[in-house]
Amino acid sequence: MKYYTTSFEEIISLENLLLAYKEFKVGKSKKKDVMEFEFSLMSNLIDLHNDLKNKSYKHSLYTHFKINDPKPRDIHKALVRDRVFHHAIYRKLYPFFDKAFISDSFSCRINKGTHKALDRFEKFSRCESKNYTKQCFVLKCDIQKFFASIDHRRLIEILNKRIIDKDISSLLENIIKSFNTKDKINKGLPLGNLTSQLLVNVYMSEFDQFAKHILKVKYYIRYADDFVFINKDKNYLEDVKIKIDLFLKEKLKLNLHPDKVFIKSIYSGVDFLGWIHFPKYKVLRTATKKRMFRKLKENNFKNESVQSYLGLLRYGNTFKIKNKIYYNKNFSDDI
Repeated sequence: MKYYTTSFEEIISLENLLLAYKEFKVGKSKKKDVMEFEFSLMSNLIDLHNDLKNKSYKHSLYTHFKINDPKPRDIHKALVRDRVFHHAIYRKLYPFFDKAFISDSFSCRINKGTHKALDRFEKFSRCESKNYTKQCFVLKCDIQKFFASIDHRRLIEILNKRIIDKDISSLLENIIKSFNTKDKINKGLPLGNLTSQLLVNVYMSEFDQFAKHILKVKYYIRYADDFVFINKDKNYLEDVKIKIDLFLKEKLKLNLHPDKVFIKSIYSGVDFLGWIHFPKYKVLRTATKKRMFRKLKENNFKNESVQSYLGLLRYGNTFKIKNKIYYNKNFSDDI
């Protein structure tokens, strides 16, 4: 096992904090809180550096708000000062941990993402079904209240297996313990934190290793808490479902979502990452399609929105949907 070797001093250095701020402010430079922080930028960064150096840094409270993306989600936003620190520690830790992740984990990783996960799903389906000439099944799983259920103690244990510097461990513990799910002590990570994206991947990496090296599953893909196993034997997948359910409960204190776990034949259509997958083609999920047209209508089919969705639609069989978008856009332009 490799251990993290970057020093505490390098993480909290003014140089790293300044680079972190430059990365953080992309797309946010006109936000009021960001402009206020930048007005006294060097003074604010020096204060943050000194607090980190003197071990007196304490994470502030979060501002809570809700979004629909597409379902209602609770977002917790930290102060600019804390978010700059999140970027500082993320930019140093991400390269180290990313090397330890399996190649078929696709969420919140450089050169990964939804589209590559979809391509991988198609490749695995083709391989296991012998180019769709044989039957194959997909075990599709989802974790119940994923971010809200991350166990702080277990996460810290996992991190400390790779990070031996006590000062760095203390920084991470400060971030982790800055948030608790409502009415639950030592549970949950905030959706609004950049560090949460890395920490949930570190947490679920334990499950990835179990799936690949203990269960020795050949065709497995994970995107955050959404994951699939592909195999020609339905009974094998039933057995896998029992084993992963037990592992998640005992080792990671997580539960599979009772309404979002199923085993289906690839020929009946498998819902994964917003698309319904069939042999040799995939179509957009109905709910996704309705949401897309609702948002386009709200934006009066503005060109930026149209181009964004057309970019998404090129990954599936969407000829009729594209025609409908073009028709509505042209109609909107004529008004």
